[in-house]
Amino acid sequence: MRWWDIDAVLSLEKDLFPEDAWSRGMFWSELAHSRGPEATRRYVVAEEGERLVGYAGLASAGDLGDIQTIAVARDYWGTGLGGRLLTELLQAASAFECAEVMLECRVDNVRAQKLYERFGFEAIGFRRGYYQPGNVDALVMRLTTKPDGGSAAGSTSVQGTEING
Repeated sequence: MRWWDIDAVLSLEKDLFPEDAWSRGMFWSELAHSRGPEATRRYVVAEEGERLVGYAGLASAGDLGDIQTIAVARDYWGTGLGGRLLTELLQAASAFECAEVMLECRVDNVRAQKLYERFGFEAIGFRRGYYQPGNVDALVMRLTTKPDGGSAAGSTSVQGTEING
């Protein structure tokens, strides 16, 4: 993801997460930490032709990675794009030498929970009222990476969709 992707990212963000969408400033802040030798973030976008159809981001701190966001355009649900974005983030976690990857997922987002479970994430707790203003609980999930530095995830692909970091 680059600064010129932010408008398209915001459009998708507002469509998918209308109550708790990230702001322009939040994305700018994350991107500020994604470049150079001291980078602690990895953000990618998925494009179909000129259209942005997904994006995802990871933050790292020490040996811990945190999935910040994954979003896929509604007409791409069920195509494997979410898995491909997650694979990119887990590869970044490996490059950052993360021993664990954490994430929060809305308790009512069963589709996302199933995706994370397929990649080896396990539920470890809840955060009550995490998503505001809707006061929706978050399911906290964790993936412990393999000793070789790889993740438990396999690779998926979506024909014609390009992932750009």
